[in-house]
Amino acid sequence: MSALDDDWRAGLDDVDATLIDEYQSGFPVVERPFQVVGEALGIDEAEALERVRELRERGIFRRFGAVLNPPVIGSSTLAAVQAPEDRFEEVTEIINGYRQVNHNYRREHEWNMWFVVTAGSRETRDRILDEIEERTGCAVLDLPMLTDYYIDLEFPVVNQDRFARESLSHTEVSATRISEDAKGNLSELEAALLVEIQDGFPLSATPYSDVADAIGAEVDEVLAAVERLLADGCIKRIGCVVNHVVTGFQNNCMVVWNVPDDELDERGIEVGQLPYVTLCYHRPRRPDQDWEYNLFTMIHGREADAVDEKIDELAADYLPFEHERLYSTETLKQTGAQYEELVASDE
Repeated sequence: MSALDDDWRAGLDDVDATLIDEYQSGFPVVERPFQVVGEALGIDEAEALERVRELRERGIFRRFGAVLNPPVIGSSTLAAVQAPEDRFEEVTEIINGYRQVNHNYRREHEWNMWFVVTAGSRETRDRILDEIEERTGCAVLDLPMLTDYYIDLEFPVVNQDRFARESLSHTEVSATRISEDAKGNLSELEAALLVEIQDGFPLSATPYSDVADAIGAEVDEVLAAVERLLADGCIKRIGCVVNHVVTGFQNNCMVVWNVPDDELDERGIEVGQLPYVTLCYHRPRRPDQDWEYNLFTMIHGREADAVDEKIDELAADYLPFEHERLYSTETLKQTGAQYEELVASDE
């Protein structure tokens, strides 16, 4: 059955649709944010809060709060192993056992298990990869992000679009270098704040005050810290985080491309602006492991055929290079990065 035939939209009105599509970011950083949002929507504060609660209870929102940016706060990498089928569950259990592993997916490829490791430092990150290699007996393909062209899963969903971002007309894209040795240089207050909000804000009329009470700070200090963290890129956005699977965008494919190095930035910036590309970034080649790909793109769609169609378009019109399509077939782990680890000093 097509996701468009599902009933996730049942009972939604125009106010709900606006909350879902226009408040994935830009949520007010003020003491009573739902009051401001309610005024913009023509409803009162209590109703705005209750609508967000109901949308979360229905699973349309995963959570309400900040989307944090692990590569800026700590050291992160995408890694993969070739897990033998007869040991796949065993290897999954070992890798998922690390708190620093926050995403893990099975993909259709000889490198069949792809996971993200995010730690407080490059040294800790690399130690975990070494341990995984030793404990599983599987070589690890280590692919840290080197350049971010476009990364954002914020896009409208209350529509008939076949693929994510189809309704967006323009996106600002640039080549942002990412350091493997990144450290957020957080103050004690900022570190405590990130740990407190990593799983979302309290769904109350005064979420920032509630966070301030939880960490023993004044609300004005918390509001100022949130603004600083947004400006520094530690927080990417604040709003209602949509569940894209529930809302129909359950088909996704990671496509890896062998792009000439001297064309990489030009191609990455161009592709990052396309309305059907949800992620676009540069990772290193690993020729010693027969991995010659250096540009990664992700496409999310409601139908598998639409995703394939757009990959064909990419290959024909924008990236006429060798590539492979790694379809996600199973979610093995999906959690937020563990910020207790990120903001703590290394042991």
